[in-house]
Amino acid sequence: MVKELQLRVTLKEEEHHDILVIKSAQVLDIDKEDITGVKVLRKSIDARKPKIIFNYKVAVYIREVMPKSSEYQFDYKDVSKAKPIHIIGFGPAGMYAALRCIELGFKPIVLERGKNVQDRRRDLRAINQQHFVNEDSNYCFGEGGAGTYSDGKLYTRSLKRGDVRRIFENLVYHGATDQILVDAHPHIGTNKLPKVVQNIRETILKYGGEVHFETRVTDFVIKNNKIQAIQLNGKDEMPADRVILATGHSARDIFYLLHEKEIALEAKSFAMGVRVEHPQHIIDSIQYHCSGERHELLPAASYSLVQQVNDRGVYSFCMCPGGFIVPAATANGEVVVNGMSPSKRNNLFANSGIVVEIDVNRDLPKYEQFGALKGLEYQKNLERMAFTAGGRSQVAPAQRLTDFVEGKLSADLNPTSYQPGLNSSPLHSLMPKLIGSRLRKGFAAFGQKMKGYYTAEANIVGVESRTSSPVCIPRNERLEHPQIGGLFPCGEGGGYAGGIVSAAMDGERCAEAAIVGL
Repeated sequence: MVKELQLRVTLKEEEHHDILVIKSAQVLDIDKEDITGVKVLRKSIDARKPKIIFNYKVAVYIREVMPKSSEYQFDYKDVSKAKPIHIIGFGPAGMYAALRCIELGFKPIVLERGKNVQDRRRDLRAINQQHFVNEDSNYCFGEGGAGTYSDGKLYTRSLKRGDVRRIFENLVYHGATDQILVDAHPHIGTNKLPKVVQNIRETILKYGGEVHFETRVTDFVIKNNKIQAIQLNGKDEMPADRVILATGHSARDIFYLLHEKEIALEAKSFAMGVRVEHPQHIIDSIQYHCSGERHELLPAASYSLVQQVNDRGVYSFCMCPGGFIVPAATANGEVVVNGMSPSKRNNLFANSGIVVEIDVNRDLPKYEQFGALKGLEYQKNLERMAFTAGGRSQVAPAQRLTDFVEGKLSADLNPTSYQPGLNSSPLHSLMPKLIGSRLRKGFAAFGQKMKGYYTAEANIVGVESRTSSPVCIPRNERLEHPQIGGLFPCGEGGGYAGGIVSAAMDGERCAEAAIVGL
């Protein structure tokens, strides 16, 4: 017999290793010895009040063996001689599109402009230490895409677009901890993601797929409004009639290429702002109502904040407890920051993007000349400003949080996790008024919602500009571009996803759509 229960466990009770068995026996009014296993289905922490509660959803096995195998089985088959599907980009959307192709009996041929995860590390080191950006291999481009080196957060609200559990199970199948199947806000961790990504690549190769690194797509050969071939690295052509375009939100060259070829694009609303970085103990003390160090059973505290300011949302984005800030530029001459955390989230700092909604139909009248690329050009200008304000390297412009809100240049800055370093800059006057004025009011409001958040011990670091794509590549009900047959815009780069899980689900959907009629 199996019974599902909701259990509430106090922090003190959580210290007992068999508390779930004890609690389950009490609720079911049975002997502990009758319980053969308790499987945690969901776990979350309620820290809204000083008395912290762990909420569990569990399956209790009563005089019955608890199964160990996954409920999902992935039917990968040899596709070495099967019909090909070409996939451009090897981030979450591209990876899951390739895996789904194999399940469906088609051969994925993946074309990735960047390097594999091992070789990519050297280019990341060059950004941090020499301040040099390899435009094909950086925190956004390369095996695994931006997700590989940005924490691996798996929380999603896209529950209607596909099977979220299936996405998680596949990550576990490829080496992620099964804790992601349980946590309310799961993440894998920057230190563990590369191995998971490598395992996915090895599965694709094992079953006959292909993955080509350092292979940039530079043109599409189109005849009679249908894809015929892909040009690679400015010279070689590869015949292709079904192409899944999963290039991510930062592949600006693809947007420019499509625009130049007069292939339909649409401007898309997005968000931009800054990263704010606090000492982790400040966030812990606010969220856990504690002084000093948090209890060892509690994870580094996170937060989620939103405030309407002058008819625009100001909100936290990609919050990284126990994490660090990284340089996420994709070209020299720009400064972009992002955040990530190791699996243990044990760094001394907490950081989060704090961003402002940009309505491309109302907010960018001076950029109308750029048409569908107006948001992209606005984004680029903000990143160039940050490059100049930082000192024309990967050093980022920064300001104490209180000085930013009060409109004062910071005489000095707090310690930071951002390896290239910070330069005190008047971001309060350098940021466009559309963003800066709303951020200042938003931070003041956040200080009211979280007492202690508004502090001189926090830095803001510029700029957080790659929250999502500023361009949408349209597609029809068949997930195909309405103008170009055989082209399937996919994931974040197409404007159809907002994170690892939603991108992965969209990759699967595009694979299913691309094989129709083959």
